[in-house]
Amino acid sequence: MKPGKPNPLLEIAVTIAAPAAVLMLCSDAAHLGALRALLLALAFPLLWGARDAWRRRRLNALAVLGVASALLTGGIGVLELDARWLAVKEAAVPGVIAVAVLVSTWTRRPLVRVLVFNAELFDVERVHAALEARRAAPAFERRLRTATLLLAGTFVFTAAASYGLTRWVVTSPAGSEAFNTELGRLTLLSYTLVALPAMAMMMALLLWLARGAKALTGLGLADMLRG
Repeated sequence: MKPGKPNPLLEIAVTIAAPAAVLMLCSDAAHLGALRALLLALAFPLLWGARDAWRRRRLNALAVLGVASALLTGGIGVLELDARWLAVKEAAVPGVIAVAVLVSTWTRRPLVRVLVFNAELFDVERVHAALEARRAAPAFERRLRTATLLLAGTFVFTAAASYGLTRWVVTSPAGSEAFNTELGRLTLLSYTLVALPAMAMMMALLLWLARGAKALTGLGLADMLRG
């Protein structure tokens, strides 16, 4: 069974809105309590990731990182570790991606080709054919290396912003009702103050790369971009 088109509103509802609501509204003793509310909230992104893997019949690296992040959050809450570890965890995931993007520059398949210049967004074969016809492939490779640095910078921003926001919002001991409430608030704020700016930076990078390819290939944007 081929997966249907992704529904971003449904994904936001399941992975962000629902967990935040559970954490902020159901963590008191009159409802689920801190531990059960935390586990239920984490079940939403975990089940969503499992559903995505089952529908695609393959593992998505970013989805795996998301699941690992949820499990680490659960571990911090269940083990009642210092809340500072939550900030470290929030920064570690994008930080690891930033390092991986930079290291991939020296490999045969830089991650910018996986995350930005890929077959789902670009008609890669057509772009490469036009580049070869104009002998512009080396110039495009240089642009891809610059895009790699910009992409790594996007994840560095995400890591730094996530760390600072987490330290500001989550101050209560892990395992407490207050910790859950702050974690729910962090989930909502992270999307608006970190994820959306990062998405805007990624979109700007995509358009910058597409315009560079347009100048080098002579193709229109509509001819290069999928959909």
